[in-house]
Amino acid sequence: MIDRRRFIGTSIAGGAAAALGTTACTPDSPTRESDAGAGAAGTQPGAFELDEATVADLQAAMESGERTARSITELYLERIAALDGQGPELRSVIETNPEALDIADQLDQERQTSGPRGPLHGIPVALKDNLDTHDQMTTTAGSLALEGSIPPQDSFVAQRLREAGAIILGKLNMSEWAYFRGERATSGWSARGGQCRNPYALDRNPCGSSSGSGVAAAANLSALTVGTETGGSIMCPSSTNGIVGIKPTVGLWSRSGIIPISHSQDTAGPMCRTVRDAAVLLGPVTGVDPRDPATAASEGNAHTDYAQFLDAGGLQGARVGVARSFPGFSPDVLAVLDEAVAAMRDAGAVLVDPANLPNAAWNDAQPLLVLEYEFKANLNAYLASLGPDAPVKTLAEVIEFNERNADVEMPHFGQERLIASEARGPLTDQAYLDAVRAIQRGNREDGIDALMAEHNLDAIVAPTRGPGWKTDHILGDSLGGGSSAGPAAIAGYPDITVPMGFVSGLPVGVSFFGRRWSEPVLLRIAYAYEQATNHRAAPTFAETLG
Repeated sequence: MIDRRRFIGTSIAGGAAAALGTTACTPDSPTRESDAGAGAAGTQPGAFELDEATVADLQAAMESGERTARSITELYLERIAALDGQGPELRSVIETNPEALDIADQLDQERQTSGPRGPLHGIPVALKDNLDTHDQMTTTAGSLALEGSIPPQDSFVAQRLREAGAIILGKLNMSEWAYFRGERATSGWSARGGQCRNPYALDRNPCGSSSGSGVAAAANLSALTVGTETGGSIMCPSSTNGIVGIKPTVGLWSRSGIIPISHSQDTAGPMCRTVRDAAVLLGPVTGVDPRDPATAASEGNAHTDYAQFLDAGGLQGARVGVARSFPGFSPDVLAVLDEAVAAMRDAGAVLVDPANLPNAAWNDAQPLLVLEYEFKANLNAYLASLGPDAPVKTLAEVIEFNERNADVEMPHFGQERLIASEARGPLTDQAYLDAVRAIQRGNREDGIDALMAEHNLDAIVAPTRGPGWKTDHILGDSLGGGSSAGPAAIAGYPDITVPMGFVSGLPVGVSFFGRRWSEPVLLRIAYAYEQATNHRAAPTFAETLG
């Protein structure tokens, strides 16, 4: 969210159990990196054969005959059964794909007869539960109002993944309705999936709304995962769960068949353990889709292979601006940022420090107003696309469903955001048109573009988000801790977060963002930073930090 929790919170302040196939629910200072995994011991899982396996590792194993797509898929399904619905009870998977092993068998046969289709051939990928799949799985955005809903066709993302030979492993838990439901909400909770938990400390929040995607990737429950973002929902859970996340330029990946919030800001994107894996996943899903007009602009700006841009020496000579004006970050997070900046300088980057953005264009009530208008229009259109048998057909019916089923849908928080959205008028309202123009100009031409032109920058960096807070179903999420996702989210520009280190045993990330369609440049820089620092560390499933 901007991250969406902070975005909604600051906007208001400014006035305005998954069993298989079933519903689930280099060391730094002693207070940071060396504390990774510190805390009371949790339910420790046994050794996992595919722990931290990359796409390249899995492809090499299949090519040599050591493994097959089926054996790899079986191992991930066993991992989900062991960690998600029992053991640490991560609750990151809502359901697994009952056809996954059959698909794996078909892809193994195809590899034998005609060779692999590409780098994703036989690779399990798990999707956030707001991406349509026309198969035996449902797509519900975590809501019981859509329980049982099977869309009439795949989302473009799912279609492209299948065409690339990926195995859709399952659907992942999320903040219900992508966190756009209640004012005092809890990230990672949905009525269908229950409360998703942070694998670095189980009493800490995984952030949202792509909470399940972040947790599943971090805990090695899938080779790759996909999340979605409107204002921080890829960035925050990636940072909080110690993984890499890419929020692409809006229009690089199609949004057709994704339960929406905002056509101005929504996008899906990769959430993976390494920059290379995220780059490998990014390319095959690009393409112009007639069902999403925003993708037309990607023609000539998209690539089917983003791994070609990865360069371990990519920071040499790169001009990087350090944005230090984002409020809320603790001294410990800023100390880790200073170490990240020093590592970039050591790797040859030219630092402009500080290089600050104005915050008025993203840290006020206008962005929330835009989302409220667009959510109503976009959700009603999505529900209409499900056909006459859709469980609910309008936002108004969703609100009514929640009221009738408040004991299971609203045990912890309400639906103020849904009600506010339903009260908004059409997208022709002047208030909406003025707001969307103002926030886009403020974050595009007068924001990111202006800052980068002034200093001739290749990228802007900032801490992604503060560390995970304790999950609290009474008071809701902590809206402090800092977030840098707002400008790129509202502008519709690309943003990449990479593990930056640890604060008291909890991961924090650093974000690299920049101009529209600048994914190749950002990937080059982000990869070089990752290779120079290697801060990714697998979770230990501690019950608490102690």
